[in-house]
Amino acid sequence: MNGILIVNKPAGMTSQQVVGRVKRVLGVKKVGHTGTLDPDVTGVLPICIGSATRVAEYLLDQAKAYRGEVTFGVSTTTQDASGEPVESVDTVQVTEEQVREAAASFIGPILQRPPAFSAIKINGQRAYDLARQGEEVEIPPREVTIYKLEILSLDLEPNHPKVRFDVECSKGTYVRTLCQDLGSTLGVPAHMSHLVRTRSGPFTLEQALTFEQIEELAAAGQIAEQLQPLQSALPHLTAATIPEALERRVDNGRELTLRRVIPGAQAGQLVRIESRTGRLLALYRIESIVDGETHTVPEKVFKE
Repeated sequence: MNGILIVNKPAGMTSQQVVGRVKRVLGVKKVGHTGTLDPDVTGVLPICIGSATRVAEYLLDQAKAYRGEVTFGVSTTTQDASGEPVESVDTVQVTEEQVREAAASFIGPILQRPPAFSAIKINGQRAYDLARQGEEVEIPPREVTIYKLEILSLDLEPNHPKVRFDVECSKGTYVRTLCQDLGSTLGVPAHMSHLVRTRSGPFTLEQALTFEQIEELAAAGQIAEQLQPLQSALPHLTAATIPEALERRVDNGRELTLRRVIPGAQAGQLVRIESRTGRLLALYRIESIVDGETHTVPEKVFKE
C-alpha cells in the first residue's frame, strides 16, 4: 500500500500517536507523518504510507494554513490554552482598528522566537523536555513568512476579548507564538485559545478523513481508493513525462537527458519524472541546460 492518507487529526493525540493508530488500522508498517501538530490542534495531517514516506520531507517544506482564535488578557507558559497562566489582566480594551492594524504588521517576513515548549532540539534534547524540567530555554529567533493574516470575527465586549482569524504561513511558523506576539504589539498578554490546520501543502480539510471514516473504509476494503498519489504532494515541482523506453533507465537511477528545455526550469531545480500514464517514477535534479537539452541526475527513485 503506497500513497498519502489525509487525516483529520482529533484533539488529544500527538502526531506520532496518529501514525501508530494508522499502522494498527491499516495493518501497514511503513508510515510517517509530515510535520508535528500539537496535541490540542486538530485538522489536516498528511500521513505517508509505503513509498510515499520518501516524499514526506518535501511536504514539510510547504506552506500551511490555519483557522485560529486568540484570547487577549492572559498569557501562558505554552502560549496556548493548555499552559499555566503567566501574566493576566482583569480587563482588556482594544478597538477593531487597533487589532486589524496590529495583525497587518505581521504580514510578510518576520523574526519569530519559537516557544520553549516546542519539539525543537537543543543539544540533542527536545526543548519541551528541558522546559518541563524547569530549565531556562531560549531558542534563537528565526525568519518565517506570514503570507496572509485575515481577521474573521472580533468579540471585543468581554473583559478578555477573542479574535478569530485565518493565517497562511511558511514552514516553521508557530501560530501560538504569533498570537502572543500579536498581544505584545497591542500591549496586552495573549494566548492562542483554538487552532485548526485547514491546509498542509496542497492538501485541505475537505479531503481529510476522521478515524471513524478511515476505520469504516478499511473494514470495507476501500481505503486504498482514498490514498493520494505521491506526485500530489509535489505540485510545486515541474513534471517531465518520458516515453516507456526510458522508464527502465530511470528505475535504475541512471542520468537522464531530456531532448528539450523544460519551460521555466533552471539548473539546480528538482523535476518530477513521470510515465505517460501519470505515475511518479523519480525526482531528478537539473544539472545543466545546453543546446536545447536538459541534463538531469537522479535525486530519488520510486521504483515499485
